[in-house]
Amino acid sequence: MMRPFLSLVLLAAPVLAGPIVHAQNPLPPAAVERQAAGDQPDDPGPPATDLSAKIKRSAILNAMKKVADWQLKEAESRYNIQWTYAALYDGLLAATRSTGDQRYHDRVLEVARQNHWDVGPRFGHADDDAIGLTYLTLYAEAHDPQMLAPTRENLDKLLARPEDANNMRLATADNILWWWCDTLFMAPPVLAQLSLATGDRRYLEFMDRQWSLTTAALYDTGEHLYYRDKRFPAMREANGQKIFWSRGNGWVLAGLALVLERMPESDPLRAKYVKLYQEMAKRIAGLQPPDGVWRASLLDPYAYSMPEISGTGFFTFAMAWGMNHHLLDRRTYMPVVSRAWGGMIGHVYEDGRLGSIQPIGGEPGKYRPSSSYVYGVGAFLLAGSELTKLGK
Repeated sequence: MMRPFLSLVLLAAPVLAGPIVHAQNPLPPAAVERQAAGDQPDDPGPPATDLSAKIKRSAILNAMKKVADWQLKEAESRYNIQWTYAALYDGLLAATRSTGDQRYHDRVLEVARQNHWDVGPRFGHADDDAIGLTYLTLYAEAHDPQMLAPTRENLDKLLARPEDANNMRLATADNILWWWCDTLFMAPPVLAQLSLATGDRRYLEFMDRQWSLTTAALYDTGEHLYYRDKRFPAMREANGQKIFWSRGNGWVLAGLALVLERMPESDPLRAKYVKLYQEMAKRIAGLQPPDGVWRASLLDPYAYSMPEISGTGFFTFAMAWGMNHHLLDRRTYMPVVSRAWGGMIGHVYEDGRLGSIQPIGGEPGKYRPSSSYVYGVGAFLLAGSELTKLGK
């Protein structure tokens, strides 16, 4: 059994960045998005005592089901096609593949049908394209053209006129389409999967051009980490270190794994993505705290003492994926993912809530131990799904 974690965490619980917003108040769009995606109650109840941290298939599946079942019920009436839920759907579909429980898959399929397979309303905005991976994953099962059509139509338009994308007006002077690092999880896997589904290499080539622009702007070649956006290279943490956001780099490393899985072994582009993936994985593994769970700021973990589960979940997924695909050495990375999984298990509550997930944001921040958001659950389920394959 895992030892309880809350006694330590509650003593160190930081001041919240802002108040919890309630549904009856008139909310700006960002607040509505945040509220729909999760919460951080004062009393989430006791920690789970029925889970094991062992990297053993039965133990991993038990933890996945506990968390997925809680989230499935918790999100009812709030399901949508925002990027937050797109990441959750990736995890729920993976959970069905691992556990055999069809409920997770079928609830995602129902959401897709209710939304008529449409992507979000902001043309060219990576966050609104992220749901496309859910649709394309379901399309790969059924090959129903209506599952594919809206995503393909939207991306065909983007390939033809990327300068028309709404977010270009918000971009830097360099007019980078994907100007914040989170986008490398949101859009590239969709383009890679669409290329795979259609046999049209244009989608992969477009993805590569845009990824290269983002990397040139945001990747620190000395640190082997991505800045969240172009505000950060000139900024420093209190300890004088550069600011590298844990979840931001989690988005990138997981995005690399998702893209590489969809990129043919013979593709001439593949080698540079493998190199980038291995560089980042090595650096991130070296920054892992003793308890296995990375903090919100990678180079100043003491400034944000709370463990951060969403970044940790994406790191764990990506590294386990790398071992399963023979891109990372098992002897080196198995202890890393084992510590990470054990650390995450310690943040599951008795009812299945997964806590210590940083709320929606764009930089390191503070939150309550109870803080649970759907994209962090998605990361946890993706990680568990890959970990179940390590014993084979």
